[in-house]
Amino acid sequence: MKLFKSLMKFSLAVLPLAAATLASAGQLSTDARSAVPHEVQQLVVIDYRAMQNSRIAMQLRDHLMPPELRQFDDALRKSGMNDNHDVEELAFALFRTKPNNSEDLQTVGIAQGQFSMDEILANIRKQHQKATLLRGNKIYPMTRSGMVLCFVDPSTMVFGQKEAVVKALDARDGISANIMRNSSMMDAMRSVDSEPLWSILDNKGTQIVMKSVLGEAGSLTDYDVVRKRLDASWYSMSFQHGVKFDLTIVTGDTIAAATISSLLSAAMLVRKMSGSEAEKQAMNATTVSSSAGKLQVRFAANDSEFGNLLQSSLFKNVVR
Repeated sequence: MKLFKSLMKFSLAVLPLAAATLASAGQLSTDARSAVPHEVQQLVVIDYRAMQNSRIAMQLRDHLMPPELRQFDDALRKSGMNDNHDVEELAFALFRTKPNNSEDLQTVGIAQGQFSMDEILANIRKQHQKATLLRGNKIYPMTRSGMVLCFVDPSTMVFGQKEAVVKALDARDGISANIMRNSSMMDAMRSVDSEPLWSILDNKGTQIVMKSVLGEAGSLTDYDVVRKRLDASWYSMSFQHGVKFDLTIVTGDTIAAATISSLLSAAMLVRKMSGSEAEKQAMNATTVSSSAGKLQVRFAANDSEFGNLLQSSLFKNVVR
């Protein structure tokens, strides 16, 4: 199930700040969307309140949290944020600083909720940290490692490394383009943003993920032919009744979708033949199909089955 490793390494890493009660979906406000740069490669949005209600979601988080995102967690806590009450939704945007350059990437976090701004800012002042101004935006240091935050409104906070936050504020203030002018990504968002955990990827992000998912099959001529026809993708996860994962990949045409479907099915068959019992069970619980130029992957398991999968070699050494 290399698919899960590739997609969830980033997504579930940001769950440790989840709040304690159920919410309906991880949707972003207009202010939050405007702070996502136009050249976003992947956007992940998580409804904390829904996630915290699931024991298996928390176990998945513990297995997959990469070290680089622990910095975000640490910085938010040290800023004085009450993560059990303040944060309702969190988004992470992985974006290119230059068009079509997937090697020069930055990450910015966007949190939504009912923030205790006075407490947070008082805590920052106690550490003798001062704000810097960018136009009308006050940017506050969170830690001495370069992490900063900025409240763009009372319920929306942008945070991360300063360079990334500045680029997000440029997008929000109209200095540069934001995601709302990216029709492909906005179309993908509308397809999935009613879910508690969702992500959208542009063509570059989709190509990178599929190359990783397919493994050796990604080196085949068939894949190289259709690679550039991968336009966008989106996926969602829910944990209310076991674990459900749905992925949709938009391709240029029906033939491209069918070709990718065949390659992915072949990669799964190889894993089914060589994997552990838990991994074989996961393969059996995964379906791959294509229709009207779209590839769809679906996975479903109960908590016990998914718990066994977490203990398999598939989820070991994911974070390096």
